Amino acid sequence: MSDFEQSVIDACETVGAHVFAWCVLPNHYHLLTRTDNIKLLRKELGKVHGRTARTWNQEDEQLGRRVWFNFFDRDMKSDRHFWASLNYVNNNAVHHGYVEKWQDWPYSSVHQYLEEIGQDEARRIWLEYPVLDYGKGWDIY
Repeated sequence: MSDFEQSVIDACETVGAHVFAWCVLPNHYHLLTRTDNIKLLRKELGKVHGRTARTWNQEDEQLGRRVWFNFFDRDMKSDRHFWASLNYVNNNAVHHGYVEKWQDWPYSSVHQYLEEIGQDEARRIWLEYPVLDYGKGWDIY
């Protein structure tokens, strides 16, 4: 998962996208980024998806298996939408039951985020922009 995480970040950097947050889980990932060219970013991420699907299918001897299913992009409608999205991404490993505290998930931007803004500011943002039912039904499998 570390290699995949780095591949996603590298794809964003290749097209000059600014990455605000990410969370990579065993069966999906979330990415909060700003880009001037979403088509180019989608293309680069598509290359990552193609490479990883091929590699993983070879490793599992499952050639032809479909690995990636959906790709959604959404424009941020407001500052509130942005901060709630950031909280959603940071909390995704908790949401899916992989950890009890979001700080414990290693495959995310959480540690960088906390280093940049600190625990107190992260708590303030969490309380001001709660996740609640944000994203409900987006990643049901």
